[in-house]
Amino acid sequence: MTIGRQEFARRRARLMALMEPDSIAIIPSARELVRSRDTEYPFRQDSDFYYLSGFVEPMSVMVLVPGREHGEFVMFCRERDAQGELWHGRRLGPEGVCEQLGADDAFPIGDIDEILPGLIEGRERLYYSMGRSAEFDRQVMAWVNRIRAMEASGAVPPGELTDLDHLLHDLRLIKSAGELRVMRRAAQITARAHCRAMRNCRPGLYEYQLEADILHEFAMAGARHPAYPCIVGGGDNGCVLHYIDNSAKLRRGDLVLIDAGCELEGYAADVTRTFPVGGKFNRQQRALYEVVLEAQRAAIDAIRPGNHWDQPHDATVRVITEGLVALGLLKGRVDTLIKKGAYRDFYMHRAGHWLGLDVHDVGDYRVGEEWRLLEPGMVMTVEPGIYVAPDNRRVDPRWRGIGIRIEDNVAVTADGCELLTGDVPREVDEIEALMGA
Repeated sequence: MTIGRQEFARRRARLMALMEPDSIAIIPSARELVRSRDTEYPFRQDSDFYYLSGFVEPMSVMVLVPGREHGEFVMFCRERDAQGELWHGRRLGPEGVCEQLGADDAFPIGDIDEILPGLIEGRERLYYSMGRSAEFDRQVMAWVNRIRAMEASGAVPPGELTDLDHLLHDLRLIKSAGELRVMRRAAQITARAHCRAMRNCRPGLYEYQLEADILHEFAMAGARHPAYPCIVGGGDNGCVLHYIDNSAKLRRGDLVLIDAGCELEGYAADVTRTFPVGGKFNRQQRALYEVVLEAQRAAIDAIRPGNHWDQPHDATVRVITEGLVALGLLKGRVDTLIKKGAYRDFYMHRAGHWLGLDVHDVGDYRVGEEWRLLEPGMVMTVEPGIYVAPDNRRVDPRWRGIGIRIEDNVAVTADGCELLTGDVPREVDEIEALMGA
C-alpha cells in the first residue's frame, strides 16, 4: 500500500488534537450488504473508518479516547476463526489489529457491550456521526442510557453528543502527499482506460462492450473496482446525466459519452470524455464540444489558492452561455441570460465536486455564509457540459440529442493547480487522431 501505518497514526493524532478534553469518538465500520439471498455485494469499507485505520474488514468499531492511560486507539473486531476463514477469507483478529495496525487495545466485537460503556463513562463529550445506521445509532444510545441508569451509583454519562463529521471531514478535505500519489496513479489508470475505449470504439458495438474495455483496463492495472457505476451513453443517452443501462448499440454519426473512474487503495478517479462513435466529429458536435472545452479551460484557470469554490463554476457558466448565444441556441444578452439561468436548459449541474476516498468526497463547500476558499491539497473535478435534449423543440433539429461532458481531476497546489488526468486527450484533433490510429 502507498499509505502506511504511520500516516494512519498521524491522522488519528490530528483528529484527537481537535477533540475537546475528556471526550471519546466512536466510528463503526461499513456493514456487509445482501445482494440476493445468500450472496453479498463486494465489501467496501466506510471511508471515515478506513481513513483513520486502514482496516478493511466488516463488523468492526474504532474508538479514540484522547489521554487514555492504557492507549488512545481501541478497536473491536472479529476474532480469528478457522472455520469462518476457510469459507470467507483470513481475518486479522484482535492480536493482528494491534500488531499490524498499531491499535493500543483490541477486543472481540462480541465483547463490545461489556467493554465500550466503561470507556464512555466519565467522558464529557461523545463524538459520533448520527444518522448513517439506525441500528448502530440505537446501540450507541443504549450504551449511553445504561450509564445514565447508573448515575445514582456515581456513574457519569457524557453531557454532549457531538457530530464527528465536521472535524473529520475537514481533515479529509486536504490531501497529504501520500494521498496525492495514490490519486495520481488512479488518474493514470483511468486515463489509459478511456484511451482504450476510444481506440476500440466503432459503430455496431454495444455500450456495455466499451464498459468492458474500461473495467478490463482498471483490473489489469490493479484497480479491482470502479469508483462508481460506469456511464456509457451513446447518442441521446449522453443527455441522461446518470445513465447506467449501457445496453444500446452505438451508431455511426452519434457521440458516445463515457464517465468512468477507477478506485485504487480506496481513492477515486472521476473522468468523462465524449467522442464520435465513427471517429470524426460533425460540424454541430464539434462546435458544441469546443464550447465545453473552452469552459473547462476557463474553470481550470480559476483554480488556485485564494479563489473561492464557486469561481470555476461561474467561469463555465459565462463561457457556455456565450457559446450557446454565438451558435444560436440561446438568444439575448449574455448577462441577462446568466441572471435568468437560461443556460440551465442545456447545463443543469455544477462544474465539479470534491474528490478523494469518496467520488463525491466530503467537505463543506461553504464556511458560514461564504464560499470556501481553495487551499493546496484540495482535489476536485472540473466537468462542464452541454446537453441538448432530443425533444427540445426550441432549437434546430440538427442540435438535438447531442450530449457532451468533459471531466478532469485537478489538485490545488501552492501556486495554482495540477491536472491529474491530463493523459486523456481532450482536443478534437487529438481524439480523432487517437481513434484513427
